[in-house]
Amino acid sequence: MTEVVLLTVAGFMGGTFGSMVGLGGGIFVVPVLVLFLGVPIHGAVAASLLAVVATSTAGSINYIRRGCANLRLGASVETALALGALTGGVVGALLNREALSAVFGGVMIVVSLYVWVRRNASAPRPLEDEGLGRLGAAYYDPSLRCEVGYRVRRLPFGLLLGLVAGNVSGLLGVGGGFLTVPAMRLAMGVPIRASVATSTLMLGVTACSGALVYLARGMVDPVVTVPVVLGVVVGASLGSRLASRVRSSVLAAVMAAVLFAFAVQMLLAAGGISLR
Repeated sequence: MTEVVLLTVAGFMGGTFGSMVGLGGGIFVVPVLVLFLGVPIHGAVAASLLAVVATSTAGSINYIRRGCANLRLGASVETALALGALTGGVVGALLNREALSAVFGGVMIVVSLYVWVRRNASAPRPLEDEGLGRLGAAYYDPSLRCEVGYRVRRLPFGLLLGLVAGNVSGLLGVGGGFLTVPAMRLAMGVPIRASVATSTLMLGVTACSGALVYLARGMVDPVVTVPVVLGVVVGASLGSRLASRVRSSVLAAVMAAVLFAFAVQMLLAAGGISLR
């Protein structure tokens, strides 16, 4: 019973924070399951992918209602994400525990540093008269108390990054959001609030592609997966509501700090150093 409660709490915390920053919860759930609850990393990745599906469903509802999610942009990037996730899932199922932990930690280090350095870049601007383009959109930002408009730039580059994010998603069970959010924000010029909302919307489809591989290989443990998914569903709904009350620069800074902390722990785990 204690283990079930801990798994549920881990899912709740991951879902809450993951939904706030558009990462789907997996980037937080996997390290917690592996580092603190002793779950084998392949089982943690499989549970995380299924939890990401739940996060996307629960969190995206609120974002769509508020008009933050860019449906046209999401549909464009999702094709590349899903294709990459299938490939990443196959590779991830074949890697040993140490290698998978090392890859996880290394990717998180790079992304956390990049997000921290560029945390104030591409600040949202009040809606102007210039056209928003085919994929551009506008939404109301309650922290700025005005409507924000933006154009989507460098779409081909964004699709390439989406393919890479999909591979990482299937490989690590993290939904790809910790790459798609920075990609949309920094490479495509999309404000972080819209990036978070659109990423949350896309995560479910991407995670499904990777989860199919783990399901086919029998790596899904219901005892671990069910309580994690339940916790994530509740947490994701709460997180998407809390996100609208936090300034964009703060969201980016917190995202970078948490990613870096977990990255260091995963790299230590890959080297045989346990913090439990």
